[in-house]
Order: sequence, then C-alpha cells, then structure tokens
Amino acid sequence: MRAPHLYPLLRGFVLGSFVVLGRELEEGAELPFAFEEHVQRGGPALYELRPLVRAFIEEREPVLREREDARLAVEELRREPAAEIFARAHAGPHAGEEEALFRTVLLGLLVSTADACGGFDWDDESFERAYGRLELSLYGEARRYTAVAPLVGLYVSKPVELGAGLVTRAFLPGELSEHWPEARGLLPPGFGRELDRTCVLELRRDLGAGEEPPDAPAEIADAVSAIRLTTAAALAAGPVLFETLDGRPFGIRTVLPIAATQPPGEASRLDAFRAPIAIDVLAALTRADGDPELAEALDRWELSLFQNEPFRSEQLRAALGALLGETWPLRCSVLLSGEGSVREELYAQLTALAEGEAASPSALDAARRSIVASLQALDRAELVHDLDRELLGLPPRTAVRAVAV
Repeated sequence: MRAPHLYPLLRGFVLGSFVVLGRELEEGAELPFAFEEHVQRGGPALYELRPLVRAFIEEREPVLREREDARLAVEELRREPAAEIFARAHAGPHAGEEEALFRTVLLGLLVSTADACGGFDWDDESFERAYGRLELSLYGEARRYTAVAPLVGLYVSKPVELGAGLVTRAFLPGELSEHWPEARGLLPPGFGRELDRTCVLELRRDLGAGEEPPDAPAEIADAVSAIRLTTAAALAAGPVLFETLDGRPFGIRTVLPIAATQPPGEASRLDAFRAPIAIDVLAALTRADGDPELAEALDRWELSLFQNEPFRSEQLRAALGALLGETWPLRCSVLLSGEGSVREELYAQLTALAEGEAASPSALDAARRSIVASLQALDRAELVHDLDRELLGLPPRTAVRAVAV
C-alpha cells in the first residue's frame, strides 16, 4: 500500500456511498440494466444483464459530493501531489481542483467497486482490487491512453500495425462492455456478428506527466483514409470511439463524419500484400499538410465516394487535376502502367472523363491508385517531372510505377 493515509478516507467514502445508494434502491429507485449479447462461433448466443452503475451513481453525484466523508477525502487528496497530477490528467485542465479530484478519484473508485460488486452489496475483496488498481495508476510515472473505434467494411486475418501505437485487429467480445455496459447501443448494427463487422482500430499512447492525450478522432480518420485508398473498401469507423486512461473509462467521442460514414461498395481485406502499402500511405498522409494540391486531391477523392453522378465525376476530375496538372489523362496513364496497350485503353477512359463523361470503373480505380502512387513518391513535383520525361521518350530519374493496389 503506497498511501496508508488515503486508504481509510477513500474506503470510508465508498462504503458510505454504498449505504446511501443501497438505501435509495430499497426505497424504490431503479438501477438500470444493459442487455448484452455474447456471440459464440458455432454455438448459441448468450445474454447477460449488466447493471449500469455508472449512470446511477452520476445522477446522484451532487448528493454524494455534499457528504462529510467526501469532503474529508478531498481535503486529504489535495495534500497529495500524485493525486493532483492524476486528476488533471483524467479530468483535463479546465476542471476545478476539487471537482477533478472528486470525479476522477472518489467517483472513479466508487464506480469501479460497484462494477466489481455488480451493484451496491458490499464486498471487501472487490474494493481492495479497485483500490489497488487506483494506487498503481495514481503513482505511475506514465499514463497509458487507449482509444478503440469499431470498423465496418473490412476483414483482417491478424492484427496489422499501421503506425506507432495504431493497430487494426479483431474485436474481442466484452472488451467495451467491461467499462461501458451500454456500449452495445453505440456500436454499428450487426457489429461483432457479421464477418465484415468484427474489427476495430486501436490507438495506444504512453503519456508523460502532464502530456495531453492525442487527437484520436483525427488519427482514426487518417487511418480510415489510408485503408480506403489501399483496399478500395467501403470502410467506416465509429460512429464513436471509446477512450480509456490507465485502464479506466476516459471518454466516448464521436468519430469525424468523413470517417464515420460508410460509402457505397463492397467490404475488402487488409491482407499481407496490402498492409505494407497502407502503412506507407498512412505515414505519407502527414505530407499532405505541406502540399495544398495533394490535400485537395485527397479531399475531393474521398468526397467522391459518397456522391452520385454527375457530382462524383466532377470531384474526380478536380482531384486528378490538382494531383497531376492539366495533362492529367496522359500523366496518369504513364504513371499507372508501363504496357502500351494498357496505357492506351486507360488513356481513352481518362480522356472521356476529362471531356465530361461519367467516370468508368477503370477511371474510378485510376484516381485512387494515382493518389496512392503520389503519396508513395518522396517528391510529388519530381514525380510529375519524371512522368513528363517519359512522355518525351527520356528515361525517368526515379521509379514512377504505382504499386497495383
């Protein structure tokens, strides 16, 4: 035990709160439950009723905060530097000191204990485990942040690390309901049961003292864009992502609309061939911030996924024009193929698109692959210059062939 001076005060607050909340239940208050389904492969689904103790407790937060045992515990926590750092990390910089200490330490410990007890029937071992986890987090020198967003429209056979701390993997039954029993109502329809709805994107970060959590919605959205470009999958994330800090619930945030909306199309697989390309594309997306034309091409291509004709083709024309300039049908044909007959056929399809016709399937795929190739190039301007050299019959100075994704 690292904090023997805190233990009796925190235990007294949790035990006293159990008495208050248990009395309310005896007097007719209702504890809400979530109906959770556990799907088993090759077997019947199992169902579980889980009490929503967090919601019940948070509704009564003002009453609990006014109790004498809460006041004494907060006063002692204010003298503990580790508690201040912990509360600021979990509540953010805008919460007042007393509010942050109460909500993150006292209320968090109360919820953890009640979850372990399955309600408000006191159990010493459940409290000891919850208090032990709190101390480990309270006195840790680093924080572990995790965000999990459900995916639809993608298959993975094994985990794929797309970037530092960013992994797409299979969804583990119960991993969200452990912290959020109400999570089932926040997941996409059929998630966890249908084959193309069994994956998640997970973002992990180790945070130093005082370091802010990452912008998870933005990082998840970039990963969705990279996978869409690589696989052509009708992919979406969300609609919400679930955050934990040091293994405790931290928040539920909405995924950015462009990533949370599923475009028309078919699901696809992130396999061993495509995964390295997706990793390269995701790493290259950061370069779009310093390349306005590339950023415009990316935005217009992704918007085209959700539009019907003639607007879809208008977006593709603008995307390819921003990416490769006015002569984009020629440059794109050279970029995507080294075989004369294939180039000729592709050039005809792209010329028709440039002249105002609706995009053919070949032109649609060419726009996607051209963006992938441009992202993989170290210098887009140099890439365009080499394409022109090849059109003039001169040998290119760098490899300009796009990977056939």
